[in-house]
Amino acid sequence: MALNPAKRRKLDGEASIDQAISVAVRQPTTFVLECDELLKESRLDYDKSFEGVDELLRRIKTSIESIESHEALPIHDAAKKLKKAHKIRVPFPEPTPPKDSNYKLSYAKPEAFNVVGSYVSKTMVKSQEDRTVDMIVVLPKEVLQEKDYLNMRYYYKRAYYAAQIAAALEKEFEGTASFAFEYLNDNPLLPVVAISTKKMSHKKSKRLNEEDPNANAQPQSEFKVRVIPCAPDGYFPKRKITASAGLIRNVGEEDTKTVHPPTPFYNSTLKAEGSFVQYLRVLKQAEKTCAAFKDACMLGRIWLQQRSFGGSVSRGGFGHFEWSVLMALLLQTGGRKDTAALSPSLNSTQLFKATIQYLATMDFSKKPFILGQAKEATDAIKESGPVVYDAVRQLNIAFKMSASSADMLHQHAKWTHAVLNDKSADQFTPTFITKVDQPSLMYDLNASLDLPDAYTDAFPDTRGNLASFCSKVHSVLKRALGNRTQLVSVSTVPLPTWTLTEHPAKPVESRISIHIIFDPANASRQVDHGPPAEEKKEAEKFRRFWGDKSELRRFKDGSILETLIWTASTPAELCEEIMRYILPLHLKVTANSVSLTFYGRGFSALIPSSQADTAAFVAARSAFETFEQDVRGLEDVPLHIRQIAPISAELRSATVNPPAFGSAKSAPKPMDVVVFFEASGKWPENIAAIQRAKIAFLLKIGSLLEEAKREVTTHLGLEDTGSELSNLAFLDVVYSSTGAAFRLRIHSDLEEALLDRRTKDKSLPQPTRTESAKLLSDFRRLYVHLPLHTTTLRTYTTRFPALSPTIRLLKRWFDSHKLTSHFPPDLIELFALHTFLSPAPWPVPSSAATGLLRTLLFLSRWDWRSEPLVIDTSATEHADPTTSSDPSLTTPAVPVSYDSASTRLAAWRNIDPAMNRVVLLVSTPSDPSGTAHTVLSGQPSPSKVVAARLTSLARSAVGVIRSRGVEIGLPDEGRRLLFVPSLSDFDVTLHLSRKNLKSASRVWEGTDPDDNEGEARAGAVAKFKNLDARTGSMPLPVGLHPAALLVQQLNRVYNSGVIVFFRGGEDDGVVGGVWNPLVERRSFRVGLVGCYKPVDGEGEGKRKDGKEGGSESDDEMGSNGVEEEDDVVEVNRAAIMAEIARIGGDLIERIEIRGSE
Repeated sequence: MALNPAKRRKLDGEASIDQAISVAVRQPTTFVLECDELLKESRLDYDKSFEGVDELLRRIKTSIESIESHEALPIHDAAKKLKKAHKIRVPFPEPTPPKDSNYKLSYAKPEAFNVVGSYVSKTMVKSQEDRTVDMIVVLPKEVLQEKDYLNMRYYYKRAYYAAQIAAALEKEFEGTASFAFEYLNDNPLLPVVAISTKKMSHKKSKRLNEEDPNANAQPQSEFKVRVIPCAPDGYFPKRKITASAGLIRNVGEEDTKTVHPPTPFYNSTLKAEGSFVQYLRVLKQAEKTCAAFKDACMLGRIWLQQRSFGGSVSRGGFGHFEWSVLMALLLQTGGRKDTAALSPSLNSTQLFKATIQYLATMDFSKKPFILGQAKEATDAIKESGPVVYDAVRQLNIAFKMSASSADMLHQHAKWTHAVLNDKSADQFTPTFITKVDQPSLMYDLNASLDLPDAYTDAFPDTRGNLASFCSKVHSVLKRALGNRTQLVSVSTVPLPTWTLTEHPAKPVESRISIHIIFDPANASRQVDHGPPAEEKKEAEKFRRFWGDKSELRRFKDGSILETLIWTASTPAELCEEIMRYILPLHLKVTANSVSLTFYGRGFSALIPSSQADTAAFVAARSAFETFEQDVRGLEDVPLHIRQIAPISAELRSATVNPPAFGSAKSAPKPMDVVVFFEASGKWPENIAAIQRAKIAFLLKIGSLLEEAKREVTTHLGLEDTGSELSNLAFLDVVYSSTGAAFRLRIHSDLEEALLDRRTKDKSLPQPTRTESAKLLSDFRRLYVHLPLHTTTLRTYTTRFPALSPTIRLLKRWFDSHKLTSHFPPDLIELFALHTFLSPAPWPVPSSAATGLLRTLLFLSRWDWRSEPLVIDTSATEHADPTTSSDPSLTTPAVPVSYDSASTRLAAWRNIDPAMNRVVLLVSTPSDPSGTAHTVLSGQPSPSKVVAARLTSLARSAVGVIRSRGVEIGLPDEGRRLLFVPSLSDFDVTLHLSRKNLKSASRVWEGTDPDDNEGEARAGAVAKFKNLDARTGSMPLPVGLHPAALLVQQLNRVYNSGVIVFFRGGEDDGVVGGVWNPLVERRSFRVGLVGCYKPVDGEGEGKRKDGKEGGSESDDEMGSNGVEEEDDVVEVNRAAIMAEIARIGGDLIERIEIRGSE
């Protein structure tokens, strides 16, 4: 009887499948064309790849048919006789036959031969790991008995038959092929004979022997043939080997009616042994009825391969065969009233999408799904693991899958289905190109656990102790972690092959791998609530599972619940604490032994995601709200305040270190904010006059604040600018009670209009218009884009709990490699945000580690020379009412088109092929032009050289991540491998004095930091600290960190590009410098920018006709006139180093030059 009666609603996924098909018909053809091209490139040339396979198969068949038959012998006598004659051990599966066994073995010629698998259907692809031809050999009925399905009898006879075949083939192919035993799909019940062919390669090499070409030939494995013994079709009665039957029984109980534990894996393996030819017919029928079936199978193979799914038990038990059979069955049944769920008229991409839809909708681990009208009872079909039941052939085609792999397949299908439904996203790359199964990129926590020596399965099902232990661990962890996780995956290593003379191989290591994806909404929960005390059965069940950890607690609402209290605070630490408690409780695992290793805390020391950090960011936002209320409460302000918008990284939880307020020992770090006034016609219609009016406004606001709030002190500061048209001043507001400080700037809407008018006024000189365009760009960045960016980040850091720590960790990586000085902070934040908004083919990152590693993967693959970065937040973003009450500061819900961004980037590359104006194009809904976050003061930020270095560093990091695997998450391993810079890449390194940096950043009111004599006098007077007026007072806010100011000054002096400086964050005490080889040597001319000296008259520098000396690179410098001029100059490095030392003064402790002693 089917589990789903005829009169019912549609299957859960049936309507969705129909919808997916109809959507696929209306989809644009881009994805279809890409799939067609992929199929074209992936098709295998079978004539070349399997050259000689037909002749090989004929020889194998002839050799097997020539084996002499023999009568039944006692099982151990037959095995000893075979070993003595051919030195081959019979690969009996565990448990091996007992010594007193009275089983008998015989041999007779096979009943039939057949070739099955992907070689027959021609659905292999070039990228698959191995190329195998499967040949089945059907055991004759005379060597079998009626009850061989009991107690491993059939499997013992099958193993002996395989050993006889191996002996004959080894004799036939002596020296021309290698032989080994291996388990079919990692099934320990099914050893098969693997034959690897060799052919000689004559490719030329450095050590080529020209006299004897054969001496240079090296054997290369071309393909593998597996000889698979199997049972005759329908030999074992299906009613005797249902999933609920127990076929492993004690001696003497074979004929009794004793109830035995069910052995579903054992039973399904028996059924599968007799179904090879049946499923071959099913697949052939599907090929005939559906022209696109084979191509859809190839797409499915690639999709599974990119997620490391395969038909073997260690790879999930769902491979190309299961995909093909499922799709073939859906072409026959699975729909309403047992009609076909898929139409044979669909093309390959439609079939693929519909099958993905089916897998995403059907959760096999929760509910058995029956394809066809089942004759068996429900209890005979249900299993503890996933069930996809083929009613006609009465086989669960998912019997090799575990609950863990079924959950994994379901999740992958859901993620892929979401990508395929997103028309604006790139559907092809995450579906078929990206290698998805990379644990360090996919999972938030990885662990490994050794199989305890004393572990034994109470209910053996012939999977082996390791597989049984794996299922037990998954069951315990899934229940223990509950909704803290989205996915818990537990996997084992594949079973190895072994030679014909050895005992059957055991796993190389008795270790399982545990992978966890957090649910960020619940992962940080420190208190778990169980059932109430009134529900005695549930409470007893809860206490039995949790042991002494469970305790009754009364809560404020009066409820008394079973409760679990955990001490850890971060998601990784909480999961580790739970696992270290629950696994020893239910399994024979030592809690603190080396057998349980965690790989999820390698970056925790870099960015501690503690509650103190969260509290610091909350305190900063609370201080801003107080400041906003105080400013809005001022009564005598000439204009009404419309909006106060934060633009500081501290106020969007995006700084490496949490906000630290000022004290007597350290100067406060101001947080930038901008004030918007209501529109007024009183502003002067002159940009320079507007800047002075702003100063008056700031002075007025400062005086009013000091009058209204005693704990507030204000300081007017001047911007370091060379133009009177740009913003000239800011106001620092410091709260002495809390140490919070804010840097206030004023927005004028008339200023923007005047700058825009100057930019478009063609009567003005071109330099004036260019300067106005730069000022207008900086104005909009400061007063439009940064407030919108802050609002966006505050929204998404609330929506994605892992976004803020990911941004902080990514900025730490930029700091470590001294890239921060070239990238605006908001651009780095957009890189991280892109990973969260476009996470395919994975889910949204749930931890800082996965967020960082995926962002590095994106940066390593991003071809910024020809591809824009589009960050579309318009579809999901809504303004946060707590952060912005002004409609002008909310992100417009206008989607960003990738095509329009690509067109804009192509136009920029045509206008500026050298990338002197625009290097990166990052488009957002608030900035479709894509330059607001990548161009500062008319200069690209970063430059082309720095962008190329970013790509190179990201690729190196991704290479380390892939080579180290989960070990990148070991304590201090991630820091050592990814966050330690290589100073050898820099030509010059400036080592800064931390003591002088600290003293330079502390300035008190009433002292001039440039007046050394005054400082000395002050020090002489204040001989004792209690007599010093500065004691206990807070230093003044610093306009810019001294190290950042030094690098800014050096870049301004050497803006010609002679040397490029690199610096990290505020804690970085080393500045790196790289000489620009393009301007190293050039022809002398008047007005040459930089410090140059004449080249010596000897050697390659002297040229009269442009053809003497030099190198090929000099030819590329013809634009500088080297080939046409007689006088050549080169960079005076020694003088430049002396200038840098003079500019840096006491801040520079020493200068190291690469290559000098």
